[in-house]
Amino acid sequence: MRIVVLDGYTLNPGDLNWDGLQALGECVVYNRSPPAQVVARAQEAEIVFTNKTVLDAATLQALPQLRYIGVLATGCNVVDLRVARQRRVVVTNIPTYGTRSVAQHVFALLLELTQHVGHHAGTVQNGRWSVSPDFCYWDHPLIELEGLTMGIVGFGRIGQAVATLALAFGMKVLAHDLQPPAALPPGVRLADLDAVFAQSDVVSLHCPLTAENQGFVNACRLATMKRSAFLINTSRGPLVNEADLAAALNADRIVGAGLDVLAVEPPRADNPLLTARNCLITPHIAWATHSARARLMQIAVENLRAFLAGQPVNVVN
Repeated sequence: MRIVVLDGYTLNPGDLNWDGLQALGECVVYNRSPPAQVVARAQEAEIVFTNKTVLDAATLQALPQLRYIGVLATGCNVVDLRVARQRRVVVTNIPTYGTRSVAQHVFALLLELTQHVGHHAGTVQNGRWSVSPDFCYWDHPLIELEGLTMGIVGFGRIGQAVATLALAFGMKVLAHDLQPPAALPPGVRLADLDAVFAQSDVVSLHCPLTAENQGFVNACRLATMKRSAFLINTSRGPLVNEADLAAALNADRIVGAGLDVLAVEPPRADNPLLTARNCLITPHIAWATHSARARLMQIAVENLRAFLAGQPVNVVN
């Protein structure tokens, strides 16, 4: 049995190993696969793993040996699930590996936006404190989180983990979800989407991308937020209209944004958010702690093992 990993570098840049997959068959791992090379590399494979390499209808039709696709992520939009189902190719994903890591990154972004630790540490390294006439200084308003309201859009596993951290900081929590859990954690209150955006000091997005919500954070929605509010997005880039967010930031319509995802990744050089005022952007790393990637690798192996045993799990098609 031939196993091909089309783009393994982001999951394992060298600090993990592929032993689990290699124990299940002949395994070839490519760091990256340009679109023109995907079919040739996967031609003889029965098992293919992909993270962000696209397996569209034409590609799937060109792979007659293919029986199984393992997506090395939660989102499966890189695979044409309809064609895979027609061809009886099982597609699985990794749904739960990074919950705590993503929630942690939400607060890494928020704390930098409110405390500006990186900026002030840089000024110290550049010698400014050593020549300061005062024992302290700060260049931006420093904001305490206790008592502020965290609005969470999408109250699944990650949204609930974010709520736990927000409550630990003494924040109030508003949550919105189309299918909210039957029991809410103490201290969390459900609200409609309009109320979450209007009443929150921080709005954090944790919803899947659908045709209905693409670009729903637009100029109209941003105009309902407090001028002192922050937007955090560690979910899906296309949830946000990027031109509208950049305009809102530059016009002081909201005070700041922290983003780990963009609509196109890597971003084009002319993306307006790259030069927007008080916009903190990280390169899609909320998922990438060593612990989360190790769990992802373990689940990927377990998914394939279950498929080979005739009892597939985490099937998305």
